[in-house]
Amino acid sequence: EAASYTHAAMSEPELKLVARRIRSFPDFPIPGVLFRDISPLLKDPDSFRASIRLLASHLKSTHSGKIDYIAGLDSRGFLFGPSLAQELGVGCVLIRKQGKLPGPTVSASYSLEYGKAELEIQKDALEPGQRVVIVDDLLATGGTMFAACDLLHQLRAEVVECVSLVELTSLKGRERLGPIPFFSLLQYD
Repeated sequence: EAASYTHAAMSEPELKLVARRIRSFPDFPIPGVLFRDISPLLKDPDSFRASIRLLASHLKSTHSGKIDYIAGLDSRGFLFGPSLAQELGVGCVLIRKQGKLPGPTVSASYSLEYGKAELEIQKDALEPGQRVVIVDDLLATGGTMFAACDLLHQLRAEVVECVSLVELTSLKGRERLGPIPFFSLLQYD
């Protein structure tokens, strides 16, 4: 099943390079789920480079250089955060699962299918008013991304946008983010 592209201004060949490297696995991790696997994208330097270029190009045109940091979400957001930050000439901060960061942290909880989980960031990671873009590989229900926004708001940073490679549109994660802009390279139902 092909992804849809809603971004006409983007380089179509680069977007195709990215799209053809996303693999689908039915019934993983549980029956009824179609898992979108980014592993082939990471194995192919041209496709990975294209994904970073496309995200960076979107952010440059939308925010004209007014971004202070990229925040990578644990764990696959870590794969894109540093490269995207380098491409934009900004720093990268990490948002981790509970108990992984040293020093004082702030935390935000979010719902999982069964129970709750916590995300954390170091208290001194950002200064009030700094402009941050959150990146992850995939947006599904939006719970993790929403918790990450909450974390950054606790530090009084400004979340200027959330971005992901893949968006599962039927799960309506984008709506969960409310007024915070969201952008994805590829959308699947």
